[in-house]
Formats: sequence, structure tokens, C-alpha cells
Amino acid sequence: MTDTGMPEKQESHPVTFIPEGSDTLVKTTAWVVLVIAVGLSLYQLYTAGVVALTALVQRSIHLGAILSLTFLLRPAFPGIRKNRFSIWLVLDWILVALSVYCTFYICNNLSEIFDRQGDWLFQDRVVSIMGVLLVLEACRRVIGIFMTGICAMSIVYAMYGPYMPDLIIHKGYSVERIATTLWLTTEGIFGLPIGVAATFVFVFVLFGAILETTGGGAFFIDMAYALTGRFSGGPAKASVVASGFMGSVSGSAVGNVAATGSFTIPMMKKVGYRPHMAGAIEAAASTGGQLMPPIMGAGAFLMAEFTHTSYLTIIKVALVPAIMYYVTVLVFVHYEAKKFGLKGQPGDSLPKITHVIKNGLHFILPVLILIYVLVSNYSPMMAGFIAVVSTLGISILVNFIRWMLAKENRVRLSGFAAREGRLLIKALENGAKNAVMVSVACAAAGIIVGMVSLTGMGLKFSSLVMELSFGIKMLAILLIAGASLVLGMGLPVTASYIVLATLAGPALMDMGVPVLVAHMIVFWYSQDSNVTPPVSLASFAGAAIAKASPMRTAFASWKLAKGLYIIPLVMAYRPLLGMGDQYELMHWEVILTMITTTLGLVAFASALERFCIRKATVPETVLFWLAAAGLLWTSFWTEAAGFVLLMIALALQQWSSGRQGAGASPATP
Repeated sequence: MTDTGMPEKQESHPVTFIPEGSDTLVKTTAWVVLVIAVGLSLYQLYTAGVVALTALVQRSIHLGAILSLTFLLRPAFPGIRKNRFSIWLVLDWILVALSVYCTFYICNNLSEIFDRQGDWLFQDRVVSIMGVLLVLEACRRVIGIFMTGICAMSIVYAMYGPYMPDLIIHKGYSVERIATTLWLTTEGIFGLPIGVAATFVFVFVLFGAILETTGGGAFFIDMAYALTGRFSGGPAKASVVASGFMGSVSGSAVGNVAATGSFTIPMMKKVGYRPHMAGAIEAAASTGGQLMPPIMGAGAFLMAEFTHTSYLTIIKVALVPAIMYYVTVLVFVHYEAKKFGLKGQPGDSLPKITHVIKNGLHFILPVLILIYVLVSNYSPMMAGFIAVVSTLGISILVNFIRWMLAKENRVRLSGFAAREGRLLIKALENGAKNAVMVSVACAAAGIIVGMVSLTGMGLKFSSLVMELSFGIKMLAILLIAGASLVLGMGLPVTASYIVLATLAGPALMDMGVPVLVAHMIVFWYSQDSNVTPPVSLASFAGAAIAKASPMRTAFASWKLAKGLYIIPLVMAYRPLLGMGDQYELMHWEVILTMITTTLGLVAFASALERFCIRKATVPETVLFWLAAAGLLWTSFWTEAAGFVLLMIALALQQWSSGRQGAGASPATP
């Protein structure tokens, strides 16, 4: 799940630590990484499905392990090698020891910490300062200097409040108050963000890692190719579908690009897609993975906690907008294929759907079990636990049956057990490593949230948005979209959502936007940095695989992902999510909104591409633009007019015999 998701500029998984040479310390470090990673995964499963611990204890143990993995896996500076003895390796071990001590201090003195809230001892202050510094250093290594700087600025703002401009002035707080609030309470680093990361998010990240390790990723990709490969631009449509499948269980845009793009991008290039367009399609499709239920990245779990809404409700209202996003991407992909005459692949070169299902049906079962458990009103944490256990159990059972049917292997039971054991350890290790970025981001975001709460900055920021937007909802949303783009250049999606939800969410609610709609708007816009220049992280990842220009890929993905910008605006003005006192998901106006918005997005794509059934003439393009504006507007009559205009444009495309086929001949890719 990954935020699940990362920056995402550093969202790629850390390389498995492989020691070289005979240095004892280096080899010991490698084994410690393995033990901590596997131990953390087992601990998270234990606390998710067996025994629940006190929040501060559960979160501190989780963060202690995450910090230890961070300092052992991530170098202090680029170019420093961690596979040989150096002073930096010794420093990393010292930081690991301090991380363990600072988190052990909480667990060992929990009752005393609760008793002396506000009356802190000297060692409380020292441990708190060390803990905050450790989180800042981990943030610098994993996420980068941008978010570390924001965290540091929030602390400076809390310290020097009396010297701030009148608009954001406050009384100021001492270093002792700031550090102890952040480290020894649940109002800072161990607050809601790390609480969600240490419970719901981790088990779903582990679920994705286990599914991938056991072959589920390859199954979903093969399924997508089997379903869409024969159609025009088949590999690109397979990329969209595969990214939807993968994203629904991983929740990480850059992770999706890395996982599916290594297969889909070369296939798209092979059938004629331009390299930058192949990378852009994969980036736009992968970004939608964090919007697609049942697992929508860490932000969706945070949204459930922020809004006090059940996770089941979140995924129910999020499903239709996510499908709309993918429909928009598919429309753009289809037009690209038609414009350049890109054909589907021959059937004999594609995986057979019956063969794919036969060999991978058991990968669908855990997803169905997960959905069933969520619908049955179990907590997301328990649902994740059941999904992980069922995935492991089903995979081992299927592999055992296959092993039994292979007669020559029956006598090598020890070999089968060893292989399955290695796969299990690899999955547990990968799950913990994949969670490092999300947990560090949430811990760092806890610093920002804690300082915002302590200083009252949230109310001040909300008032500022209200003033700058003159109380106009559209302007406020555009301001929030701009802020999300700036934040997204340096923050992972999860951290960007937390900051925006804390600062900007209240402004939308003050304008009458329902709380869940406000958070969904913020959540959608927190994804835009994945595909929006100048820093579009998923696009850059796609460009690297496609060997294309990063900026050209970024601008192409920006075009393909237009649904990411339009759909939240519709949410603000129309009951697209079924939110409001008089609305339910099956209310006629909600259904009408879903239909008209989908048609409006298709009209918008046709206008932007100047293509639908064939290349559009200028009058037809104008009709498409007017149809899109009408269908996406808030009035019933403008929607009706937009629908009529769309039908006229389609009729002209289909039946204007004098222009039939104009410009339809394939262009040169």
C-alpha cells in the first residue's frame, strides 16, 4: 500500500542488503536488517489479529524498528556505500542504538510518563529531543530535505510565535514543551498519522508484498493482457487495467510504475507507441491505483480516522470516481491508438484467459476475502490481517498440491518446505522495507500536525484561504490544488494529504462542503504531483523505463490524467459521492451526476485530443468543448444541452460523409 503512498522520488524499494567481503560488522548488519524486518512484520501481524497493545507502546515499537531499518538501509549521504566498513556504518549503528533506547524508554516508563504529564524529568526532555532529531534525520534520508525543512520550520514557528507576522502570531513555546509534546504524547510524532501507519497501513503493505512475492503481480498483468491485448492499442489498455488491478492492492503510484511498467512499457513501444507516451500512460494509470478501492494507499485509512467514517464507507463512495478516472485514461489511450493506427496484438501472442485463470485463480480469492471481511464490518486492521493470512495459506496450499501432483518431487518434502520458507521470509522482509517510507513520512508529518495543533495554525490557515478566495468555493479549491502541487514536489502523497487535510480541509468545510467530500477533494489533489510538471515523480519513473524525455513524459501524463483535476471539482458542487442529508448512493440525482460526469469527461478528452471516431474538424471540436462544459456544469439544463451537443458532435463524426475518414490515416509515431 503502499503510501500506501512515497516521495515518491525515493519510493523505490531499498536494495536488499548483500554484504561483500569478510567484514564481521557488515555481515552482522545484513543479518540484523533481515531479523528486524521479519520481526517487525510478525509483530504487526500479531498486534493486528491477536493482541492489541496500548497506542503509545504499539506505535513506539513500530517506529523504533522503522528507524532502525532506515539507518541501516539508507546511507547518510549519496555515494556512501553500506556494504563495507566505514565511520558512517558505525554512526548508523549508533543511531540505531539511540532509536531503540528512545522507544524502549517509552515502553519501560509508560505509567510514569502518564502520571507526570507536564511535570517532566530531565531525562524525559533529553530523550524527547533525541527522538525528534532521529525522526528528522530519518526523514532527511528517506524523503529528502524538503519535508525535513517543513518539519524544522514548524518547530521554529512554534518556538518563535511572538515574533511572527500578525496574521500568524502566537504566544510561543519552549523547547521542552515542544519536544515532550512531540515524543511523549499522542499529539505529535506518535499521533494519528503514525498510528494509522503502524496498524492499518502496514498490514496492507505486507499484503501487497506477499501477493507480489507469491506471483500475484504477474497474474494481474497477464490477466490484463488477456482481456485487452486484442484491442486497438492493446498493450496500453492492458497497462491501464493492470495498474488498476495492482493499484487496488498496493496503493503506490511509483511502485505501480516500477512493478507493471517494466512489462507494459516495452510492449507499448513494441507495437508503435512513442516512448514518452508509453511512459506517460503507465504513470497516469498507476496514479489511479491510489484512488481505486479496496486499498487506496495510506491516505484512505487516514481519511477514515480524520472524518470518523468507516473504511467501508470510504471505499464505497470512492469506487465510482476512481472508475471515472480510469475511463478517462482509457479514452485518451484509445484516441492515441486510433490516431496512429496502432493495432492490437495477435491472439496467439497473448496469454490465454483460461490458462491465466487456471494458474492464478487463487490470487483472486484473497482479494474477494478482503472485500467480504470489509463488508462484514470488521476493522480494516483485522481485514488486512485476514487478507495476509489467507494469501499465505492459499498460496502454500496451491503450491503443495502442485508439488504433490509432480510425482518426481514427492520424495523431496524438505526441499518444498525450504522453498516456501524462503518465499515467506522474503515476503515478510519486503513488506517491512516497503513500509519504511510511509511510516517515516507519517512520523515526520506528526511533527507538523503536532505543531499546527499546538499553535492553532490550522484555524489561521483556514481563515487565510477564506480571505484569499473571497469565500468562493471554486477559488478555494484551486488554491488548495496549487498548494498540493507545491507540497507534492517534496512530499510523498501521504504526507501531502495529511498537511492539506490539517490546514486546508477546514476551509472547505467552512464553505459548506461536507466533511468527507472535503477530505476526498484534498485526497485527490494530493495525488497530482505524481503526474504534474515540473516535478511529476511517477512520470519520471515511467520515463526512465521508457528511455524517454522526463519532461515530455510529464506533460503527456499531465494530459492523460485530466480526470484527476476535474472530478474533485464535480465532487464539490454535485452529489457525486452521495454525500449530504438528502442523498444516498442510489439517489436519482447521484446516478445522473455519475452519468453526466462520465460523458463530460469523454467529451473533454475528445475536445482536447481533437479526435473521437475520427479526427475532429474545428466546428466538431467546438461542439465537444461546449458539450464538456455543459455536462460538467451544475445545472440540469446545461447538462441536457451538453448531452444534445455531444450527440450532435458524434453524429457529425459518424455520418458526415464528406469528411468521413479525414485525417484518420495513421500518423507516423
